[in-house]
Amino acid sequence: MKHMKSLIAAAVLATASLGSTAAFAADISNNPQALPVLDNTANFGSSFLLNNQGNTFADKFRFSVTRVDHDFDAIVSSITRNALTGLDITGLSLFNSAGTLITNGVQESTGAVDIWSLRADSLGLGNYYLQVSGKMVSGTGGSFGGTVMLAPVPEPETYGMMLAGLGVVGFLARRRKAAKQA
Repeated sequence: MKHMKSLIAAAVLATASLGSTAAFAADISNNPQALPVLDNTANFGSSFLLNNQGNTFADKFRFSVTRVDHDFDAIVSSITRNALTGLDITGLSLFNSAGTLITNGVQESTGAVDIWSLRADSLGLGNYYLQVSGKMVSGTGGSFGGTVMLAPVPEPETYGMMLAGLGVVGFLARRRKAAKQA
């Protein structure tokens, strides 16, 4: 019985000492950055210094939709000599200003070249941010870069005017055809 208590105590101490040596990844995210959208497009990116192996990041790029609803497309990439150096992009997401997820991106390529793309239809007026998440896979530095494109969504009145215009063209064509036959 005495021997059993000693074994249990030793097991508890061994387990506790294993937990105390575990290293946790540091968050090396950059401060949120404004994404200046000019003529419905913008570029963005971040760089990370040496000796950050195992550390993670979730960089945010803020922008606004101010006039009409817009479709939104984004692509982000990172390139290194091989998959064991630099950084690994693990996510691309779009959020509203309250932090509610709108959509996640899709991983197009991974390895020496990481590529993620994202699309969202009909973003309403308001403030948003694009978040790029990842992890440093080696002690070398690393960076990523991307581009966004915003395209105005036509308002319903535009479609009505277009259909009315097609109707007028059809009417005139029919009238011209009838005049030629007479």
